[in-house]
Amino acid sequence: MLNPKQKAYLKSLAQKEKAVFQIGKDGLSDNLLTDVLNYLNKHELIKVSILQNSFVTEEEIIEFFENEGIEFVEHKGRTFVFYMQSENAKNPIILPKKK
Repeated sequence: MLNPKQKAYLKSLAQKEKAVFQIGKDGLSDNLLTDVLNYLNKHELIKVSILQNSFVTEEEIIEFFENEGIEFVEHKGRTFVFYMQSENAKNPIILPKKK
């Protein structure tokens, strides 16, 4: 579980990034989850956006990813940021220490 200082750090990193995946009318699927997990295995931080034609709620998205061990960082509007630590990351993110 991320503490507030770590979340703030991840938010600052995510600010520069663009959404990598979009959730549309097909909603949440196993293929989406597989692709997101593969991406997080290499990059650790991801932005996901929800398209206007999607009927998925914010709570469903957060729960869908958290059930797989992916940590929710923040959401602004229709864009969500998630984090998952990975040993295979190209440039691992070093989080501030927990107190």
